[in-house]
Amino acid sequence: MNFRIGSGFDVHKICPGKGMYLGGAFIPEEISLVGHSDADVLIHAICDAIYGALAKGDIGVHFPDSLEENRGRSSSEFLKHATGLLNEKKYTISNLDTTIICEKPKITPHREAIRSSLSKIMKLSIDQISVKATTTEKLGFSGRGEGIAAAAHILIFQH
Repeated sequence: MNFRIGSGFDVHKICPGKGMYLGGAFIPEEISLVGHSDADVLIHAICDAIYGALAKGDIGVHFPDSLEENRGRSSSEFLKHATGLLNEKKYTISNLDTTIICEKPKITPHREAIRSSLSKIMKLSIDQISVKATTTEKLGFSGRGEGIAAAAHILIFQH
């Protein structure tokens, strides 16, 4: 079997708002994320992990923020594109491990909704998807509530 590992990382700024998307799941909060698309920081990190594992660049190569057609676009479309490339190359996802780095929102109440959303978008069994969260103990931009970061690692194989 041919195995590959990919990693992705993304950051988006927080602003006052009515909620945000994380992993394709809507999280109702009094904050939103700023971005050219819907700013789903978790999906962006996952896309970069997939593109990295395939040696196909990053999300900006496939969906540049300089194109008006990407403004406000659902990040789930980006993830469907990335998983489509996996299928074209005859790769299968073994597992996806993600970490959301933020002070707010608290992820635990939303973890299963995020996993379920990712499972549907990526057509994976929910037990292949890990969604973890951590804080930075009030240090740095995340600790000050200025932004949210996400990291993703993926193992794919071709048989």
